[in-house]
Amino acid sequence: MVTILVYRDGRTTRAETVDPAWLDEGAGVTMWVDIAAPTPEESRLLADTFRFHELAVEDALAEVHHPKLEAYDGYLYVILHGIDFKASQHEFATHDADFFAGPNYLVTVTDGTSRSIPEMQALCERNARTMGEGPMALMHRIVDTMVDHYRPEVDKLEERIDQLEETVFDVGESRATNQEILDLKRDVASLRRIILPQRDVLGRLGRREFPQISEEIAYRFRDVYDHVVRISDDALLYHDRLSAILEAHLSNVSNRLNEVMKFLTIFSVIFMPMTVLTGMYGMNVPLVRFPGGEHVQFWWILGIMATMSGLLVWFFRRRHWL
Repeated sequence: MVTILVYRDGRTTRAETVDPAWLDEGAGVTMWVDIAAPTPEESRLLADTFRFHELAVEDALAEVHHPKLEAYDGYLYVILHGIDFKASQHEFATHDADFFAGPNYLVTVTDGTSRSIPEMQALCERNARTMGEGPMALMHRIVDTMVDHYRPEVDKLEERIDQLEETVFDVGESRATNQEILDLKRDVASLRRIILPQRDVLGRLGRREFPQISEEIAYRFRDVYDHVVRISDDALLYHDRLSAILEAHLSNVSNRLNEVMKFLTIFSVIFMPMTVLTGMYGMNVPLVRFPGGEHVQFWWILGIMATMSGLLVWFFRRRHWL
């Protein structure tokens, strides 16, 4: 679907087709053409009308492409990614947003799932000044909106990490599993894989390497760059937190195993003298005869076993093993 917005004489209106005369820098027109999920016929608009480079057109029509920034004759070509956190799949789903920014036009190509593009189209129609600042300012607004959408998605991930952290450190009881922690580490790795390349692209836009970007617009892109850097830093912090959570979880599991083994060992040691005595007096050989006759032997043996077990318990407590 092709959406064409044209700003002229202080007003923003929709158009059905692109007038080639509007591409002239002196036409007094600022144009935004958005192509969402382009059909083969709609995609020909890029090469036939705007005459973009064939390699740039090929990249724009690709389903997924790495973030990049290229300067062509008379326009900039930029690829950035929008994100959508899919917790059930443990990944940040991405969708390309391709920008062709010329002297008086902006062309965007998306897969039709972008939230930022419809929001900005509605804003342009409500406020004519949005497009009146020029195509680079319009591109900045779209990119800024895309980055603003990152924060709620990243907050979802941080909330899950907080919940997992509380579970692991809750009075030493860790009900989390290794799989849960490793799934979250995969989520963070997915976030970093998306953010880092885009940080580099936005950094170049903010350094004013290209004549199409004025000093004022460069300041705006640097502000967006700062937001992306903070998200990148958060992703690194999340990675460190999850590593610490995993270590704590494994330590809790090891401690619980040690407690179980300690209990079983002490239990076995306490009952070991009883087993030895009952085994010895169960043999058909002469042994020590205690006073009181044979009918009292049982109580002598029981008393000795209780005394030895009591001494072992006292010794374990004295050594703080119990």
